Amino acid sequence: MASPSPSLGEQACIAPSQLPVTVIHKLQAVLGRLRVNNRLEKCVSIYVEVRSSNVRASLQALDLDYLDISVTEFNDVQSIEGYISQWGNHLEFAVKHLFEAEFKLCNDVFERFGSNVWMDCFSKIAAQAGMLAFLQFGKTVTDSKKDPIKLLKLLDIFTSLNKLRGDFNRLFGGAACAEIQSFTRDLIKKLIDGAAEIFWELLVQVEIQKQIPPPSDGGLPRLVSFVTDYCNKLVGDKYKSTLTQVLLIHKSWRSERFQENQLTVEILRIIKMIEQNMDSWMKAYPDQTLAHFFGMNNHYHLYKSLKGTRIGDQLGDSWLKEHDQYKEYYATVFLRDTWGKLPSHLSREGLILFSGGHATARDLVKKRLKSFNDAFDEMYKKQSTWVVPEKDLRERVCQQIVQAVVPVYRSYMQNYGPLVEKDASSSKYVRYTVVALEKILSSLYIPRPMRYGSFKGTPPSEKLRNDVDLRRTTSAVV
Repeated sequence: MASPSPSLGEQACIAPSQLPVTVIHKLQAVLGRLRVNNRLEKCVSIYVEVRSSNVRASLQALDLDYLDISVTEFNDVQSIEGYISQWGNHLEFAVKHLFEAEFKLCNDVFERFGSNVWMDCFSKIAAQAGMLAFLQFGKTVTDSKKDPIKLLKLLDIFTSLNKLRGDFNRLFGGAACAEIQSFTRDLIKKLIDGAAEIFWELLVQVEIQKQIPPPSDGGLPRLVSFVTDYCNKLVGDKYKSTLTQVLLIHKSWRSERFQENQLTVEILRIIKMIEQNMDSWMKAYPDQTLAHFFGMNNHYHLYKSLKGTRIGDQLGDSWLKEHDQYKEYYATVFLRDTWGKLPSHLSREGLILFSGGHATARDLVKKRLKSFNDAFDEMYKKQSTWVVPEKDLRERVCQQIVQAVVPVYRSYMQNYGPLVEKDASSSKYVRYTVVALEKILSSLYIPRPMRYGSFKGTPPSEKLRNDVDLRRTTSAVV
């Protein structure tokens, strides 16, 4: 499949030129003589062939091969999204410039012979030049697989046609253009029916996703990020008025009333269904720590992605604040129940007065450092595949973890590290420098493929054991 062609401004187009008045008068004189000799029909046929050929040459310069794509040639609307955008520009150019010029020229040349003659002439030029191919492409999109992105593309096509409605009525409104009229009506009906069907099914589609297991990394289910972004688009400047118009027309066809705020109400129902899904997913985690981590991520995403938007304004400040508070709560509980427990392994009990002598103190330090290292490695291994997609939240969480662990570790090593660092087996107990520890903690929860270094589930002590940049052989305190 060819890639989308350049924009109109980058292409050379052979636009038909307006004929001078003197030339038109000469043509009319020739046509008058031919009509007397019953050869007008032959002349019209030649005129149609020449002028339609001229229009086709102009259209060929636009690289319109994509108009011939069939439904079987693409998997979904997203794979031809670029062509749909081009289609609107190309259709507008064809209608407003090429067919408009031919319409005027047919009228100028054949006006003396009646509207039936020149309108019939124009309709044949439009048909032979490829007007129906534009409409067929739109129909192909409506026949494609149903998905949420298709709704946006159907609205794009409807917008393009609606923008040209006056031009269509004027150029193709006559009886001679009945085929184009019929095709256009069918296309518009398919666009409206298809868009309305997808929209009214969104809530159900979101609800059934509740049955899908939550992500094992505690991040955002694709549904959450997709739906919040998608709903913001539906009520944004680009789509809201068009979608409202489409739903209004669809309801009127069924003799149903469309309430002015019905679009907003339905969007809010979808967002609140996402909330319900989140609650179900949190309960599905067997690990409460991961459930809290997931809650932190997802409540923050709802708050951040909807704050300052039309949806957020409708939901209200209290709703947004509630999700921000949930994020804070789950972040606090998560930190308390995980990394916040590490400092307890570095107890100073029995070390302050060295009551048992240096040997006893050294043994206590070794034991506690080993306990800390084992707990750290286990926690890191468990959480090394977890992610925090939002960068600002990730940096804040990592900073809180660093603040909870590193100062305690630094102080402990400054005071008691010398007791074990000169020991022959010190590497068993002093696995990390302060710098290494802080770097590891600061690089947690980065979504792939951005994850720091080569840490992917292996305890960091194994990765850093021979790393001279992050470890010191003489002192663990940096």
